[in-house]
Order: sequence, then structure tokens, then C-alpha cells
Amino acid sequence: MLYDQSWMGYGIVGGMQAGAIAAVIGFLMLLLLHWLTRKQPWSLGRELAVAYLLSVLPSSSGDLWNMFYFNYANLQSPALMRASLAGVHDPDGIGTRVLCEFLGVGVGISLAWALTFWRGRARAGSA
Repeated sequence: MLYDQSWMGYGIVGGMQAGAIAAVIGFLMLLLLHWLTRKQPWSLGRELAVAYLLSVLPSSSGDLWNMFYFNYANLQSPALMRASLAGVHDPDGIGTRVLCEFLGVGVGISLAWALTFWRGRARAGSA
């Protein structure tokens, strides 16, 4: 994430917190995208896919990069590894946080879609 995670919990608690933040980002991103494309509506698949990708970038890019870096970087010295791990909040729970962030974005987008679907259905029924 692109913000300070020092206040977050560890393990599954931190994952749930990160997932909740990602859900809010996904919810707002789909509503923003739906509002921006209201003149020329996109297909549902395109709208959901673009909203998901644009939501994953700010919500999980930092944790995803750290996960990639620790798996593929050539960390040959213990001192370099300690220095790299010192900058990461809860390195043991990084995979849990990334998974919860991906799921949180999906939940947020699903809730926003349900809101726009039912709102559009109510408008069509009242007309």
C-alpha cells in the first residue's frame, strides 16, 4: 500500500484491515468509473475489469512489489536481507495481506455494482 502501515495489526487482523481499505477503494473506483462513463456507457465486463485493475494499483501495489522482490531479488547477504525486511510491516503476513487486498477490491466492486444495478432498476421501474 502507498501509506504507512505501522498502525495495522499482524497476521489475519492486518490482512482484514488491508482488505477493508481495498474494499473501500474498489467501491469508490467503480462508482467513479460508472459516473465518468455515464454519457457513453461501457459494457459491464469492461467497467468491472477496468475498475478492478485501477483499484488494485493503489491498494496492493506496495505489498505486491515487496512479495515479488523478496521472492526474486538476489539477496546474497544477511545484512541486506535484514535491511530490506526492516522496511516492511509484518513480513510474515505479506501474503495474507495481498490476498485480502485482492479479495477486498472484489468485494468493494461487487457492492458498488449491486448499488448501481438496483438504483438503475428502481429508475426503470418508476418510469
